[in-house]
Amino acid sequence: MSQTVGSALIHTLEAHGVRHVFGIPGVHNLELYRGLARSKIRHVTGRHEQGLGFMAEGYARASGRPGVCFTITGPGLTNIATALGQAYSESQPVLVISSGEKASEHGSGRGFLHEMADQLGVAARVCGMSRRITRAAELPEAVAEAFASFASKRPRPAYIEVPRDLLAAAAPDAATATATAGG
Repeated sequence: MSQTVGSALIHTLEAHGVRHVFGIPGVHNLELYRGLARSKIRHVTGRHEQGLGFMAEGYARASGRPGVCFTITGPGLTNIATALGQAYSESQPVLVISSGEKASEHGSGRGFLHEMADQLGVAARVCGMSRRITRAAELPEAVAEAFASFASKRPRPAYIEVPRDLLAAAAPDAATATATAGG
């Protein structure tokens, strides 16, 4: 079976030197966890996204490495927003990777599970970079952009949103990055 975009994302994080990820598995981000189970990245779970966001921010502060956190669509993002605001004001490099609505559901207003009117806009208010991936080939570039922003200017949190259906899609080889940057 070919690799999914969710698994390719895990390989991309590994290529950027990520050693720890904070998050809560949920129906919307399971493809990230399928890839995580086969990686060397250590997963740290908690009971609420806000606490996990503060764990990722504390990890960044204590280790000097970006803190990475997985969350789910809608309330997962709004729950972690307070921690992102803290990371923004304290100049801490935190990367939040969130599932998003399926491409066919995005912006439809039909009331799909955890639907938000403007999830990317919420993230943009508390992050230095916020980006929604629409094709697998955009993934390595978005992750590289986040890590480059952490290293080249005043660190701010970064947010990458990947639609649920794209996380589960087959990933072309180009969707996995090989990086030399530490993370």
